[in-house]
Amino acid sequence: MTQYIFHSDCRYFKGFMPCKPHKDYGVVCNNCDYYDKTTGIILIIKLGAIGDVIRTTTLLPRIKKEFPDKKIWWLTYSPEVIPKIVDNVFGYNSPSIEILKSIDFDLVINLDKDLEAVALAKNLKTKELKGFTLQDNVPFYANHQAEHKYLTGLFDDLNKSNQLSYPEEIYQICGWEFNKEEYILDINLEYEWQINNENKTIIGLNTGCGARWVSRLWSDNNWIELIKLIQDNNFFPILLGGKQEDEKNRYFQTQTNALYLGYFDLDKFISLVNKCDIVVSAVTMGMHIAIALRKQLILMNNIFNPKEFELYGRGEIVMPDKECKCFFSPKCKNPEYFCMDYLSPNTIFNAILRANKNLKNL
Repeated sequence: MTQYIFHSDCRYFKGFMPCKPHKDYGVVCNNCDYYDKTTGIILIIKLGAIGDVIRTTTLLPRIKKEFPDKKIWWLTYSPEVIPKIVDNVFGYNSPSIEILKSIDFDLVINLDKDLEAVALAKNLKTKELKGFTLQDNVPFYANHQAEHKYLTGLFDDLNKSNQLSYPEEIYQICGWEFNKEEYILDINLEYEWQINNENKTIIGLNTGCGARWVSRLWSDNNWIELIKLIQDNNFFPILLGGKQEDEKNRYFQTQTNALYLGYFDLDKFISLVNKCDIVVSAVTMGMHIAIALRKQLILMNNIFNPKEFELYGRGEIVMPDKECKCFFSPKCKNPEYFCMDYLSPNTIFNAILRANKNLKNL
């Protein structure tokens, strides 16, 4: 019998099935140009909503730079958005947790303070833990660099005065300086959109805000007025959203004749956003997708600290003329007025004009 050797320290080694270079090219370990020696594993724990997971990918370029010989693993509720440069992706479930508890990690970076995340982080075998853990039966920071992010999550006054963006905060947790490292998002190029925009600049209008966060909802009348402003000034609007925005977007289409193609699975939605030149959105998954795709973004914000968002110099954040008194609240608690009524379509449209000028200067 032929004696086979194998390199269990290779980045491509599986141990339970043939590796990709062997399947693709028929190579074997004693004669393989694809051998990529690794010396350990780094685990990222970011469960969270899809948008939060997407914006956390800003860490990946720096991790690859600092630890080129380490494998990167990721545990998440949203494995579908983790880019291919991550070596192993785990959906949050019992089998995944059992596997992770059996691994010897070099570094665990846990960026979630939910009980399931901190409890797991505390019980993993790792040389170093950064981010958050469990202490005295409650979430706590695991290293002193995570204290700032921990405290801003507890006290609204600290959150409001915070001057760091989310990427700066998670870089701080890791002990690094943020140097405008971009989000990473893989794009499925199999979708070919046929959009007859007549060479007009395409403005993607992401009309939703999530069922929970209705405090950031913009009125139907404002959306319709904005669409008409866009059309009257020779731009091409496309209505974007998910299933819960379908009825709203169909209504906008009947009122304005703006293009609405429907709602789609995540890959197809990402590819549609990629067809846009400028995106208008509240703080949503669609906003993070637009940032990851390096689009000009007009971000409507009212209940979050605007310093939280890193737009990488592409677009701007617009706020209502009247102060929002419902900081970080899903529902408006102000009996006097609803602040989003004081964000006018003209304000958004003027921001679109500035973004379009930026496009022409690229």
